[in-house]
Amino acid sequence: MRLRNIPRAEGVLEAHDKVIKNEKEHKGQWKAVFGNEHPVYIEIGMGKGQFLTEMAARHPERNYIGIERYSSVLLRAVERLDKLEEEKKSEQEGGARLLENIRFICMDAAEIGEVFEKGEVKGIYLNFSDPWPKKRHARRRLTSKEFFARYDQVLAPEGQVEFKTDNQDLFQFSLEQADEAGWRVLMSTWDLHADPAMNQGNVMTEYEKKFSAKGNPICKMIAGR
Repeated sequence: MRLRNIPRAEGVLEAHDKVIKNEKEHKGQWKAVFGNEHPVYIEIGMGKGQFLTEMAARHPERNYIGIERYSSVLLRAVERLDKLEEEKKSEQEGGARLLENIRFICMDAAEIGEVFEKGEVKGIYLNFSDPWPKKRHARRRLTSKEFFARYDQVLAPEGQVEFKTDNQDLFQFSLEQADEAGWRVLMSTWDLHADPAMNQGNVMTEYEKKFSAKGNPICKMIAGR
């Protein structure tokens, strides 16, 4: 599906204080960006930001960075956060900003090794990533062995990659690629919502709600080294 360009996106993102500019300059200094010593978690391909904002609200003891390649998509996440904060401010009669533990970056995920130092990221979330169905595009999939090598560059030793999808072919590919990349699949399920252990504390994304409503089972994998 072709993404619709939104002309105002670049200007809004450039002016927004939660959108990081010149992200490569912060390599190794992300805790300083947040002004605390909390661990950093990233979501790659964050879409409209429902998952990330909910995680940030549930876990104020963590810092979250959402990475999105397309400015028109990231714009929706930023607008979602602004709307959420305005609603909370109204409820609290002008209280402090709601989520100080969240930032956004508009970038290609292939460059994460240039943005994060080795061991700087505690966890990576991949939610309903583009399946890149053509075989010649397999290297572009966020669960390819090429991307697992990139995650290895930035994850802390105990760090994990969590992946959710409704695409069963992509899920099978991901399980195989984790193994080929020398990672271990710590937990996996072909039907997340029917798996009490893995579904505990699950935060649903926009796509997850949509696909589940259609009766599609959701697959989930947690991988570590």
